[in-house]
Amino acid sequence: MYVVGVSACPTGVAHTYLAAEALTKAFEARNHQVKIETQGASGIENEVTSEDVEKADFVILTKDIAIKGEERFKGKKIVKIMSGVAIQKANGIVKKLEEIQENQK
Repeated sequence: MYVVGVSACPTGVAHTYLAAEALTKAFEARNHQVKIETQGASGIENEVTSEDVEKADFVILTKDIAIKGEERFKGKKIVKIMSGVAIQKANGIVKKLEEIQENQK
């Protein structure tokens, strides 16, 4: 599975980066490819490219605040979660997406 995402929070500091880190670790631990863009106090980092979007099975967006460039994910399977949920339940998110993908086969 290949997952891309964008993490952002109102202050653009802790939750933005903690959510990105939690999701990355959880997906990599299950041998999935993942790329999480952060939109934080330092600007946009690890930017998700159009090539990333094209090959992505799922897109994860934190919904704490509006995501810059959200329109680039149009037509993809999008999961919107709060950054706190991403931090606390990253493993559960991975398992749920695995189930969805398995059921689509």
